[in-house]
Amino acid sequence: MILQALSEAAGISGQEEAVRQIILEAIAGHVEDIHIDPMGNILALKKGTEGDKRPKIMLAAHMDEVGFMVSSIDSNGLIRVVNVGGIDARILPGLRVRIGENKVPGVFIWPPIHVNRDQNVVDLKNLRIDIGASSKEAAQGRVKPGDMVVFDSRFMEIGDKVLRGKAFDDRVGCSLLVDIVQGSPYPADVLVAFTVQEEIGLRGAKVAAQRLQPDVALVLEGTTANDIPDPHATPDDLMQPNPTCKLGAGPALTVIDRSMIVDPRLLRFLRDIGDKHGITYQLKTARGGGTDGGSIHLSNAGVPSAVISMPCRYIHSPSAYLNKDDYAATLALAKTALQELTWDILKHD
Repeated sequence: MILQALSEAAGISGQEEAVRQIILEAIAGHVEDIHIDPMGNILALKKGTEGDKRPKIMLAAHMDEVGFMVSSIDSNGLIRVVNVGGIDARILPGLRVRIGENKVPGVFIWPPIHVNRDQNVVDLKNLRIDIGASSKEAAQGRVKPGDMVVFDSRFMEIGDKVLRGKAFDDRVGCSLLVDIVQGSPYPADVLVAFTVQEEIGLRGAKVAAQRLQPDVALVLEGTTANDIPDPHATPDDLMQPNPTCKLGAGPALTVIDRSMIVDPRLLRFLRDIGDKHGITYQLKTARGGGTDGGSIHLSNAGVPSAVISMPCRYIHSPSAYLNKDDYAATLALAKTALQELTWDILKHD
């Protein structure tokens, strides 16, 4: 599994170079027509055995992760940053980060509890990163405005079933897509798209879909598993009343989110595959969040699109969790869909 290398690579939106290089090396020899477009998307073709008889299927996963960018340096050497993508500032105090190409180590500062009189308010504009510099001049020799900042996190296994790491949104989708590409040819032509800048507005996918001109699209994502105890729940119901999805319950098939309503023909098709082949799956019905499908389904003259997601706890943090059984089930569902998706599936009732 290439997930560890992808997770530990640094690549906020617009600066996906390290991730792109890992993927290019992994897919070489398994696809043809590899192209990096002006946005930085990796586009390629995995030619099908019945390509002239099947719809062209776009498979998309985004390379970028949430993080920060250095905005300025204070006179005392502390670093100010702005967020790139959605991050809850409450998780930041005390967290380790890496800055720029030289991976300069730093820590988000937070007054110690002994002197902190306002512990309930955390705002990114009030936080700084400490790199151990005592002056602006000393800090400028190591970092500069525009440098990317990512979580300093190590990938690891937790017990028998759980993997922990950063950027599972959406390096887990990239890992799944690499596994799919490295397999044997499928009946349909697979239009491969590793996209950029999803976290700041689904930008790369829009360009990729316009170039690839797919007949149908499947998006591989990492999504929020909110299956954790609710501190406000009663003792009889400690879990969240409406979790987005759960670890260990298989891939999450989106019904609706903030960016799209999944094509009902494709949703029915994916559910039928799971039922027929005994692949565990769950439905994602919460309307929050969005995926590259939001751009893809509106591209060109419209593209029927669906989203297959890996449930991940603590997403957009340095320590996301995923379940290895979910990974295997998601891969099986996606591969089977590529085998069985025909023009008949796209007929309107």
